[in-house]
Amino acid sequence: MSCYGNYSQIHADLSSFPQIDMETTLDSAIKRFNMPGAISFCHYSVIKNEIYRKCYGQHVGFNMFMDAILLSLTRKIQLPDLEMLVNLGDWPLEKRLLKDGPIPFFSWCGSKDTRDIVMPTYDITEATLEMMGRVTLDIFSVMGNSGPEWENKVEKGFWRGRDSRQERLDLVKMGRKHPDVIDAALTNFFFFREQEKELGPKVSHVSFFDFFKYKYQINIDGTVAAYRFPYLLAGSGVVLKQESDYYEHFYHQMEPMVHYIPFKRDLSDLIKKLEWAKSHDADAQRITKNAQQFALDHLLPKEVFCYHMVLFQEYAKRLIKPPRIVQGMEHVPQPKNKPLCSCPSVTEKAERDEL
Repeated sequence: MSCYGNYSQIHADLSSFPQIDMETTLDSAIKRFNMPGAISFCHYSVIKNEIYRKCYGQHVGFNMFMDAILLSLTRKIQLPDLEMLVNLGDWPLEKRLLKDGPIPFFSWCGSKDTRDIVMPTYDITEATLEMMGRVTLDIFSVMGNSGPEWENKVEKGFWRGRDSRQERLDLVKMGRKHPDVIDAALTNFFFFREQEKELGPKVSHVSFFDFFKYKYQINIDGTVAAYRFPYLLAGSGVVLKQESDYYEHFYHQMEPMVHYIPFKRDLSDLIKKLEWAKSHDADAQRITKNAQQFALDHLLPKEVFCYHMVLFQEYAKRLIKPPRIVQGMEHVPQPKNKPLCSCPSVTEKAERDEL
C-alpha cells in the first residue's frame, strides 16, 4: 500500500508503553474505570485475523465503529495478533503518569493531559469505509462541492453547530454583536438549554457543502476536538481554528498560519484574525490551498487505512504475552454479503489473462 509509515504521533503515543502486559492491564482497567453509566470500553483480541471482543459499561453502541475498521482491515491484510482496550467515549481516559502504570487505551481523540493512544476518529473512519456505499460527507465529496469561487464567497466567518461548549455560545453572542463579520448560530440546545431563550431560537441544519459559500470557516471544539475539522480543511474556505488541548491523530503534522489561522481559546482575538484574513486575501487563499493539499496528502482513505495498520503493527510489538481469547468474549464475524477475497496465484492470473 506504500504507506508513509513514519507517523510521529504513533511513536509519541506508544512511547509511554514500551512493554504491555494485557492480563494486568485489563484487571487494572476494570477496577479503575468501573463506572458503567459514565465510561464504556471494549477489550478486543485479533488472533489469526479473527476478531473477538468483550465490552464493559452501559453504552457500548460505538463498538460498531471499531468492529467496522477491524473487519475491513482483516478483509484486506493480515493483521498481527493483538489484544487491546478501546475507549468508546469521546473523552480520552488515561491521566496517570508513566511511573504509575498508565493503561494503553485506544481513543479517537487525544489531549495534552492524557496518555491515550489516538486513532483516526470514528467519523473520518466511517466516511472512509462508507464513501463507496452511500451518499456521505467525506473528503472527496467536500472537495467536489466547495461552493463558489474564492472571489465570489461571502466575506464573513461562518459557523453552525450544537451547544456543546461555552465558547460556542460566546461565538453566537459575538456574531450578534458583529453581524457584518460573523454568521454563527446554534442548531440544537442540549448542554445549555436554559440559555435557549437568550441565544435561540435554534436554526435549521445547513448542508455542509453550503458552508463554503463563506470565505472564513470557524472551527471550535465541541465536547472534545471538533471532528468536522478534516472536512473544513478539504473545503475551499480558509479555516480559523481555536487553540485547544484536544487533538486528532493528524494535528501535530500541521502548522498554524500555513494550514489554518489560529485564534485564542477564549475567542478574544477572533475578530482581529478575521480582519487580518480579509485584509490579507492572497495569504488567506494560500493557507486554504495548503490545507487542501494537506488533506490530499494525509486524510484520504488510503492514509486512514495506513494509519490504523501501522499503529496496530507498532502496538503489537509491545505486547509481552501472546494475545488471548478471554472468557466472555464474542466472535465478531465478517458480514455475509462481504466475502473474503484472496489474491490469485501467478498461474491463476496468467490463465485469467489468457481468457
